[in-house]
Amino acid sequence: MQIKPENLPSSLARGLQPAYLIAGQETLLVQEACDAVLAAAAQHGFAERSVLHVEPGFAWSQLLHEAASRSLFAERKVLDVRVPANKLDRQASEALREYLASPSPDNLLLLRTGRLEARQRSSVWFKALDRVGAVVLIWPISRRDLPGWLARRARTAKLELDREALAHLADLVEGNLLAAVQEIEKLALAGLPQPIDAQRLAAAVGDASHFGAFELLDAVFAGDGIRVRRVLAALREEGVSLFAVLGAYCSQLRGIRDDRWMPPHRKRLIPRFKQRAGSPAEALAELSLIDQQGKGALRGDPWLSLERLLLRQCGLPLPPLDREARCLRP
Repeated sequence: MQIKPENLPSSLARGLQPAYLIAGQETLLVQEACDAVLAAAAQHGFAERSVLHVEPGFAWSQLLHEAASRSLFAERKVLDVRVPANKLDRQASEALREYLASPSPDNLLLLRTGRLEARQRSSVWFKALDRVGAVVLIWPISRRDLPGWLARRARTAKLELDREALAHLADLVEGNLLAAVQEIEKLALAGLPQPIDAQRLAAAVGDASHFGAFELLDAVFAGDGIRVRRVLAALREEGVSLFAVLGAYCSQLRGIRDDRWMPPHRKRLIPRFKQRAGSPAEALAELSLIDQQGKGALRGDPWLSLERLLLRQCGLPLPPLDREARCLRP
């Protein structure tokens, strides 16, 4: 069964599943979810933990071997498997399906990984784990939801921030949840008068924002042109590959027809995005031209061309690149 991250504590309080899959690109949230599973397992007598790192040279038979082995000092054991998403291959599928066919009540499988692609979430091993155990998919926290998330974390630290301060903190730590938690901890130690306002917050907190391609996609789908320019400039300055950004955007445009695997917050934006952006096929054709610019087959700055395309999809009246393509050929 699939469990929302916010419902995991209550699910664990009701009882443990034989296996857990915790997947997502937000390292902090994945770690906290895994810690919650481990804490619950300890309360149920799982006193031993075997950590398996899937790296070059790893054989998935080790999982089955660890599941079969018994310690002299502990009867129940957690199998903590840490695997990059791209290492969930055929061998992984075979081993996981064999394990899940008859999981021992004396073992608890905790499988932690990064963001899973749509094809992985429809694979046989994923469906087997979903049927036998629990799946927790952790999506990035959207720009819209970040102030609320920060407010909840602040309350946990016995802090109160006013609305303007929360908005300012969200700008400073966006895309970097670990920095957000650290800044909240610093504020708790600072002993500032509460509720903390934006002016006091600005004096105490530095800019730790960090962006990835998916923050850019959220901005485009939301039609926020100012944010698109900010995120795109940050990605370029940080040395993010142009082709990684193009690939992520192409994938999302192709996925509009079948949005089952899109994050919920992005799925809600699709109807308005379609009205503004027009045909995905036209955008994909223009992305192909930008790809050619990136590879030197067309003159011009591919980052600026990408910015123009994305701003046009936000609703700005800008001309498409194909009108200039002939002039840009070497």
